[in-house]
Amino acid sequence: MNRSTVSLIAGVTALAAVTGFASMSEPEAPGPATAKAAARLPVERTSLLCPTPSTSDLAETAYTSFTPVTKGTGTGGKAQLVTAGAQQADDTSDGSGGGQDEQDGEQGDKADDKDDKKEKPVLALKEPGKPVTGEASGAESPALVGTAEGRFAPGWAVQQTTEVEAGAGRGLLGTACSAPDTDFWFPGASTAKERTDYAHLTNPDESAAVADVELYGKDGTLKSTVGEGIKIPPHSSEAVLLSTLIDEPQADLTVHVTVRSGRVAAAVEAVDDTLGGDWLAPCAAPAGSLVLPGIPKDATSVRLVAFAPGEADADLKVRLASPTGPITPAGHETLHVKAGMTAAVDLGDITRGEAGSLMLTPTGRPTPVVAALRVVRGKGDSQETAFIPATSAVGGRATAADNRSKGSTLSLVAPGRAAKVRVTASAGSGGGTAAAKSYTVKAGTTQNVELPVPSGLKGTYALTVERLSGGPVHAARMIEAAEGGVPMFTVQTLPDDRGTVKVPEAEQDLSILMK
Repeated sequence: MNRSTVSLIAGVTALAAVTGFASMSEPEAPGPATAKAAARLPVERTSLLCPTPSTSDLAETAYTSFTPVTKGTGTGGKAQLVTAGAQQADDTSDGSGGGQDEQDGEQGDKADDKDDKKEKPVLALKEPGKPVTGEASGAESPALVGTAEGRFAPGWAVQQTTEVEAGAGRGLLGTACSAPDTDFWFPGASTAKERTDYAHLTNPDESAAVADVELYGKDGTLKSTVGEGIKIPPHSSEAVLLSTLIDEPQADLTVHVTVRSGRVAAAVEAVDDTLGGDWLAPCAAPAGSLVLPGIPKDATSVRLVAFAPGEADADLKVRLASPTGPITPAGHETLHVKAGMTAAVDLGDITRGEAGSLMLTPTGRPTPVVAALRVVRGKGDSQETAFIPATSAVGGRATAADNRSKGSTLSLVAPGRAAKVRVTASAGSGGGTAAAKSYTVKAGTTQNVELPVPSGLKGTYALTVERLSGGPVHAARMIEAAEGGVPMFTVQTLPDDRGTVKVPEAEQDLSILMK
């Protein structure tokens, strides 16, 4: 037998061995699928932070805390707001030296001092489904840090509403206290000479946070080292005056807050010398299409500010969702936004006496953008300002606290398909019976709905919006209060309350330890 024959036999033998191994190792045919869809369960813990309300001695601030009733939450838990810094005082210990006898002798005194430092909650919920309220006055009112647990966590909402009767920022300033995060966009800020804008950064955690505040104007990035590496101590809040970050005034700015370490809640306080002021909340994450809901029907001036954070320009189609359908505003059919630059356009009295919401969609290839509206009501010396950032859809449920028997308006817009929505008005903070009503919003329209005010209402109440069927729905709530002929108002958008989270079903499999 020659060498080539031996090699051939060896090759065939090896191939047979491999084939036999493959045959014996072939997996069995897959059986019926056993994986189950992730269950949606209520969240068990929620954090909210409220910025320092105002620097005016005339400021009067109202807080409203509310948690909607959610199935499957059990019976335990709590929801309370405390002064920022109170937790830090509780955690602080005396690190000074001293003999053992001296330390033992002071132990009781230290415990007493620690108890004295513990502050009672500024606001604490007693039960889901019924709001509680609190008040603060003057310029010394601090930022608040809040936590909800157990049955109080899903959908927990806190509204901070401040009325300033006179002076700079005169008007109604409202904001929904927000959850901490690491990335925020604020188109619509300004450092013009008539504006005083602050970026408020609040840290809820036990370690310091470090954040950067970046500014973008009509020509792009505004370089500044002052806004880099801003340290926010534990359980505290820092207010950054935007005009100190750059040299030249900028009429229209986009503010980008990024957190290097830790997490913060961020909001921009915009104060105008003559047009009042309001809070500018973070807008929705950059997207190709945006919805800005709830433009007041009597708005006298609407200014759109947009920014494209990527490397590509954005071309947007501008449409108004009116009560009867989409309308393209004459002269403002499209908006071109250069990459890395802030674009702004005055839309005038675009609503013309009807409810409206702005819809921005790409004319071609989608390019992510962020956007917000500055809305003015009134004329002459009796003007007041509010802001409407682009917002995500209601999703499963959204909540707005602090609604009054008069002066509250809810706007619903269905930018795509028609949708059916249920709106529930909670019991009042001082008494009353909850009420609910369903509405159908036609495709491409905005509807200012007649609110189902609780019977026997005393105090304020909360609104809960739930999409029952159809396409996405976006919502906003306006509070108005005339004072001295000035049409004071504030608008808050209603994104999903993130009261539930998907939890995949899992089971123990000890056999994995044998592999």
